[in-house]
Amino acid sequence: MGSSRLPGKVMSKADNENTVLDYLINQLRHSKLIKKIIIATTTNKQDDLIVESAKKNQVEFFRGEENDVLDRYYQCAKKFSLTDILRITSDDPLVDPTIIDDLIRNYQKTNCDLVSIETSVENNINSDRSKNLSGYPYPIGLNAQIFSFIALEKTWNDAKLPSEREHVSPYMMKNSDEFRQFHLRNPIKIPPLRLTIDKKEDLELFRNIISKISERPILLHHILELYSNEPKLFETNIHIDPLEGYNKSIKYDEEFSDKKY
Repeated sequence: MGSSRLPGKVMSKADNENTVLDYLINQLRHSKLIKKIIIATTTNKQDDLIVESAKKNQVEFFRGEENDVLDRYYQCAKKFSLTDILRITSDDPLVDPTIIDDLIRNYQKTNCDLVSIETSVENNINSDRSKNLSGYPYPIGLNAQIFSFIALEKTWNDAKLPSEREHVSPYMMKNSDEFRQFHLRNPIKIPPLRLTIDKKEDLELFRNIISKISERPILLHHILELYSNEPKLFETNIHIDPLEGYNKSIKYDEEFSDKKY
């Protein structure tokens, strides 16, 4: 709820009946391989609304640190005795459950510490050694990572920079010597769509997409069909810097380093 760029975005109305968070939960429920959905929110009073939503949707929830999201994930994983964690942020309500299942299968098959759906954002963070040689990034907003509890605990112990604590997985991504990695890429090249929700233009596009696509769940190929028919619709938010949030954290890293030394 405390987003600086679009406050309250996950509880914003998507349509007459559902919030952004409702849509994400409904998308994930179409996964064949996800075993449990847990909402990890903060202890802030304003996030009582998210807890109410979790109860309404009959999903588990955990409350922890606001800015140290890495600690929130670690404490949540400990509470629920999780051995493997699938991380999806609540501002990505159009994640494709079929791609999520593909990611889970790759995690099981490769026996890696970390697997991720690679978008242009992850591509800028990943260690060069960990990058795949083929394929293309998925649209921003289809992001997801899976990591083991062992990898999470090591990251929780060793990650120090604000960007690593806020975004959970950058420490793993940047340290491919320590964490075995696989980054799932799209076999086909597609337009650089932005499907995440960080600003009002993103929310406007999301509402247009769900109003124009009748299928549920909404899959990537449905969105690409809509794009081929109405490409101008997707110009709403194409100007937004996809790395704005991460770069903001990097500035805090610099301040952290200055204070340390």
